[in-house]
Amino acid sequence: MADPSGRGPVGDGEALRYPIGRFRPRAGLSAGERTALIDDIAALPADLRAAVADLSDEQLDSPYRPGGWTVRQVVHHVPDSHLNAYIRFKLAVTEDDPSILTYDEAAWAELADGRGDDVETSLVLLETLHRRWTLFLRSLDEAQFRRTFRHPELGSVTLERNLQLYAWHGRHHLAHVMSVRGEEGGGRAERR
Repeated sequence: MADPSGRGPVGDGEALRYPIGRFRPRAGLSAGERTALIDDIAALPADLRAAVADLSDEQLDSPYRPGGWTVRQVVHHVPDSHLNAYIRFKLAVTEDDPSILTYDEAAWAELADGRGDDVETSLVLLETLHRRWTLFLRSLDEAQFRRTFRHPELGSVTLERNLQLYAWHGRHHLAHVMSVRGEEGGGRAERR
């Protein structure tokens, strides 16, 4: 669902797909900017849990836009995606420009654990994953954020760019859930 390319403006027809706008990476972040992005990643599990806390099964099984995933699929997608990201970060820190694998996120969303499982399973997984991931991210220095991995479609990707992508990714999907609730933004999503 995410557009990691950052290409193209969001038109009126895309407002539901990209409620906080398309991903737009910036180069040369300050330490404070990186810390704020890590804080966004750290806050996502609690924000997402709060966003789905009182949703009915009917709401969880409602798509956030015509032709889009259901809220349940979005909740299951986020830890799938962030697990892959966590592994990519660790590979880039421990290897020189490693090649990473992509995955078919749309196909994963159609699997039984992505369509029908209780969202609690993924919320707990996300909480645990983000606890480890943010501990790891806070340990990195500026030079480590310049380390890279090789993406089959994007080429060499810095960890600084990837940090921005996954902070955006969490806010992006949180905004999808909030739209089903009839609310805009999703708190932290409005800040960036």
